[in-house]
Amino acid sequence: MSGILESISLSPRHGVPQHAVDEAMLTAGSGLDGDRYAGSGVVSLIEAEAVQRFNDATGLNIAPEHTGRNMVTRGVTLNPLVGKKFQIGDVLVEGVELCEPCATLGARLSTETVSAREIVLVFLNSGGLRVRVLSSGKVVAGATVIVG
Repeated sequence: MSGILESISLSPRHGVPQHAVDEAMLTAGSGLDGDRYAGSGVVSLIEAEAVQRFNDATGLNIAPEHTGRNMVTRGVTLNPLVGKKFQIGDVLVEGVELCEPCATLGARLSTETVSAREIVLVFLNSGGLRVRVLSSGKVVAGATVIVG
């Protein structure tokens, strides 16, 4: 099974909105260079399809980077990848845990018509995946995500 890496986003520090980049360096044991979580060894992914389902269910129109995840995939179901190794371009990663939605995400995305609680409930079991970076390399938007 394969899909694509649709986009890459990073934020240099907490409280600064993420911005999209065309390419980025993933470093084994560290994560996404230049991101606020660099050094943790993990990077977060979310399915473009999950964001679309969220928008359809809530009537909102959030962009994938508003979820706070670093990378957006298309054509890859992420939840079954916990404990599995796969590639993003030439970089080897391993699914560590699901990114379950939290109160911070709910508060950030809530509106007058959609509560923070509703945000969390809609993203439950589709909030993304944290992966451990096992090899170093450059990733680019449009790269192939290879599973299996």
